[in-house]
Formats: sequence, C-alpha cells, structure tokens
Amino acid sequence: MPTIKPPDSDIGALLGDKVPVVNETLETLLAEQTEIHPNLKTALAYTLSAPGKRIRSVLLLWCCELIVGQDNPDARTAAAAIEIVHTYSLVHDDLPAMDDDDLRRGRPTCHKAFDEGTAILTGDALLTLAFELLATRVASPALAVKLIATLAQASGPAGMIAGQMADLRGENTAGTIESLEYIHINKTAKMFRAATVMGGLCGGATSEQLAALSEYGLKIGLGFQIADDILDVSASSEQLGKTAGKDIEAAKCTYPAVIGIKKSRELERTLAQEAIDAVATFGDQAERLRRLALALLERTK
Repeated sequence: MPTIKPPDSDIGALLGDKVPVVNETLETLLAEQTEIHPNLKTALAYTLSAPGKRIRSVLLLWCCELIVGQDNPDARTAAAAIEIVHTYSLVHDDLPAMDDDDLRRGRPTCHKAFDEGTAILTGDALLTLAFELLATRVASPALAVKLIATLAQASGPAGMIAGQMADLRGENTAGTIESLEYIHINKTAKMFRAATVMGGLCGGATSEQLAALSEYGLKIGLGFQIADDILDVSASSEQLGKTAGKDIEAAKCTYPAVIGIKKSRELERTLAQEAIDAVATFGDQAERLRRLALALLERTK
C-alpha cells in the first residue's frame, strides 16, 4: 500500500499526533487482507492512501483517551473502520450517478483513476471490510456488537444514506432550514457522533459520558458540514482538493444558498460553542475537543 501522507492544514497540525496512528493501522489492516483480488486491492490502497484529514478517526481515538487515558487496540480498529466507511462514502459520492466529480483529496477520483465498475466495487469492498474488522478484531464480543450497531446506524439507511438521498432530492428545489438540517445531520453529523460515541465505548465510558460525547459529535459534525457548504462557494479547487463550486452547479440545498454566508457563519459559531459546552463536564481533559471545535471555524480546505 502506498505510504499515506497527512494533510497539510492547521487542522492537520492539531490532529497530527494521531493521524500517523490511523494511517499505520489502515496500512497494516489492508496488508493483512491476502485474499483480495489484486486489481481491487490496488484500488482500495489508492483510495485509503489519499491524504484525508482523518477527523472522524482521530476524534474516536481522542474520545477513548479522554475516558481511559490512552487509546487501545480496539479503538484503533474502530478508528480504521470509521475511516474506511467514510472513504467508501466518498468513492460512491463521486460516481457519475451521484456528484460526478473528477477530483477528491487532491487526486483523481476512484472512477477516474480506474473505471466506474471498479469504483463501485471498491466502495462495496470498503463498506463490508469495515464491519468485518469490527466483528473479528475487537476483543470483547459485547463491545464489537455495540461498535457495529453504532457505525451501522450512523452510516445506514436512517443515517448517512438517508442524508445522501435527501441531498439528491433537494437539488433544484427551494430548500428550508428543516430540510437542510435533515440532510446535514444525517449525511455528516451522525458519523461524527458515531466517532465520539465509539471512542467512548472503547474507553468504557458511562452513559452520562456517552451522552456528552454524543452531543459534542453531533454539533461539530453539523458545523463541519456547514463549513463545507461555505468553502464550496469561497475556496478554490486547489485549496479543497476537490472541485469547487459543485454545489452551485448542481443547485444543491446548502446553508449559503438558503440563509446566506453571514448567517451560515453565525450558525457555525453557535454550534462550536454548543459543542464546547457539551464537554464542559470533562474539564481540562477535553481541551483538544474544544480546540477542534474552534479550529473548524477557521477551515480553508
């Protein structure tokens, strides 16, 4: 598998201590898959080695550390699994039948680098591999079931897929705040919440701690997607590592389109503060989570 390079950004610097852990885990887990067809394995390695921010997977590791003082093998497996599911979603999202994009994470999308059929199968393989890893590599069967359920609910037909469907149906329509929230909470925020909750589960968090992490994850996930909407109209393709202006071109339902840039930025700040408030119970131990909530406000890519 090609060596994975970390992203070059301020958020990348904040996440930097854990990004190598995620990358090394992904490389090791994929290398151990010896029965995958070589052409498919090449495509899997291509998509997983792209320089993503790894925010969801690093969040998972941080939340485990927050509870138990350090990450552990189960958390690293779970971090790899959520990153793999996120990567699958990008591969499929870029397909001609979806967003039809040519660029992702600064390199040609999977269907451009290979072909459409390979890209579809790569996404299928990534999704199923993630759950195989959780089922076979997490030490406790009870924990494995909780992690699988959390990730499946966030990424499935009542989560990310529901958001994707609503996003498709929202093209060329007059969006509302309610429809925007539905799209963004399901398409993006629930996966952030899954990351924080899965990290808490790997650390043995109490129900009260899981509730706080859940609220934090949902708030920064929604803020992250609003920032994406803003960047689509304010940043260049080179900055983003993907094609800028795609939302406008597709007449998508986005926050800037519905409430404007100014109010979108105000909502971003409100969500960041709500995320910070959600983890106040953890005191100074949650400083990295607070810093991340604020750093997302300054995203340029």
